[in-house]
Amino acid sequence: MGLDLRTNSQENLPVAAAAAGYVSRIKVERYGFGNALYITHPNGYTTVYAHLNKYFDKLDEYVKERQYKDEKWEQDINFQPGQFPVEKGQQIALSGNTGGSAGPHLHFEVRDTKTEECLNPLLFGFAIPDTIAPIISGLYWYDRRFSTYEPGANGIAVKKAGSGYTTDIVRVNSPLISFAIKAVDKANKGFNLGIYQAELLMDGKLIYGFSLDKVSYDDTRYINGCIDFTKFIRDKMGIQHLSSLPGMKLQNYSLSNVTGIINLQDEEIHTIEIVLKDVKGNTSRLTTKLQLNKTSDKVSSTGKTVMPNESKTVTTENTDINFSKNTVYDAVNFNAYEKPDTDPNAVSNSIVLHSPYIPVHDEYTLKIKPNRKLTGTEKDKTVISLDYGSDQNVVKGKWNGDRVEGQFNRLGTAKLLVDNNQPSVSSGWAEGALVNSSTLRLKGTTKIGDIVSFRAELDGNWLRFARIKDDFVYPFDEKCPKGSGSHTLKVTTINTAGNTNTQIFTFQR
Repeated sequence: MGLDLRTNSQENLPVAAAAAGYVSRIKVERYGFGNALYITHPNGYTTVYAHLNKYFDKLDEYVKERQYKDEKWEQDINFQPGQFPVEKGQQIALSGNTGGSAGPHLHFEVRDTKTEECLNPLLFGFAIPDTIAPIISGLYWYDRRFSTYEPGANGIAVKKAGSGYTTDIVRVNSPLISFAIKAVDKANKGFNLGIYQAELLMDGKLIYGFSLDKVSYDDTRYINGCIDFTKFIRDKMGIQHLSSLPGMKLQNYSLSNVTGIINLQDEEIHTIEIVLKDVKGNTSRLTTKLQLNKTSDKVSSTGKTVMPNESKTVTTENTDINFSKNTVYDAVNFNAYEKPDTDPNAVSNSIVLHSPYIPVHDEYTLKIKPNRKLTGTEKDKTVISLDYGSDQNVVKGKWNGDRVEGQFNRLGTAKLLVDNNQPSVSSGWAEGALVNSSTLRLKGTTKIGDIVSFRAELDGNWLRFARIKDDFVYPFDEKCPKGSGSHTLKVTTINTAGNTNTQIFTFQR
């Protein structure tokens, strides 16, 4: 959605306003952008700066006052034009590593103020030296008679040929195919960027094209329908489709009236050309030949096929899976089945929901019947756990008749759990000890799910702790100055299932 700017693996570097305007919004959140700042400019653009550690002093003090007034750390505040005006080059924040960040950096965006669409920042004249054309390292074709997911990608080795690229003749066994490309756009100083523009031609005729000029945040999840999601999740490979999947509805991306699906009506040899460009106009070309060989049997649909643009309910003995018409990007022969689960907290079978390597767009509703009668207390502590390999999503179950329901946006293996475990936090100091560090840090743990609520009170008054990943951090300030003596810290945590724990800590300052 923008550019990730390196900060030399450091935090707390000064961040300057890209142009004059006013601070129109700030956001403070655990994941996502962490601490973010939005500047609205008079020319119709808004710039966004994310993963910050701290806002400039006057703004930081305003946010802090609001947090204490609301007794809430997470904030989303909008401002009027006269409240916090800024000039071009003015320091507005310190860089950091907050939110959904895997390392210190600054995330920067340019948005259309009215539509809030993200505009490609590289189109705004950044002085990034770039004389390198996109580098192509793989070509793939897909049998499109059923779905890109079955049987999946067919890899073709790419080789450099002079100033361009080529492959051996691509012989396919389906009359209906599409292509995908593995490529990266490198700038001179080693920056890796995504492909800005692509065209696919057969015998000189345009078959497909895309351009990344602007994207709406409401559409960002459609990226999973622009790539080979299976290859990305399973093999960590970025392969971009040169076609539209039937359920992929990303606006302002694909050229209109071209789908990228090639219908081969003969066994003649056809010329394929793929043209990739970056924002500087550096161009790469892959030229190859395509021929239909003897046609193979196509994948056939089953009674549990989930189709794009159609709603569908798939059932097992104890489960209903309700898909909206916007759930899948391409057809899926959906395989759902149950198997016994050995988890002592489990109160249902494991429900295998096809494969975590197939993406879904809209959330689907999952309803699971427990495998035994639950008491009222157990019902109140029932959660649904979904394991999708790299991570786990646990949601509080909502009872609907004799079933527990929840919404998910990944596939994997689900089950019902009764969670009677309390969440907790642990301190890094001995009880009553003198704390001389610049922060108080508490480490949160809960056996199942997450800590969904945290409240700290110092000597009876709410204290502002920031949530950093699984830790809770309070930077010492005027609320607890050095030399203030003995203090009592009361911490109350609640986990996904609703279990509550209150702990008391003491320390000296």
